[in-house]
Amino acid sequence: MTDATDTTIAPEVLALASLAAFVAANHPKKGLCQLEILRKHNVPQAHIDLVLDIARHLRDEAGQIIDSEFDAVYAGGTPAAAAATASGGSCCTPTAKGNACC
Repeated sequence: MTDATDTTIAPEVLALASLAAFVAANHPKKGLCQLEILRKHNVPQAHIDLVLDIARHLRDEAGQIIDSEFDAVYAGGTPAAAAATASGGSCCTPTAKGNACC
């Protein structure tokens, strides 16, 4: 059993989380360093694929919501009404590959 004050995270878990953040944020560095770490630690390709699928889904979904809000305001709506409309629906939709993101 680990100590509750232990804040160390396995390098593989940290690299997966960091890779997801880089991809979801559309960061210019693309998470390539994290990918190198994951390969060095022999993380299964299926795990990396799953993380990439979810991160890309969240990135794309965020872009669609932003575009929808802009379009609603552009069409004459108010920013508050546009935000409420764009963020409606399920809090978690599966990726195109059917992977759950939450």
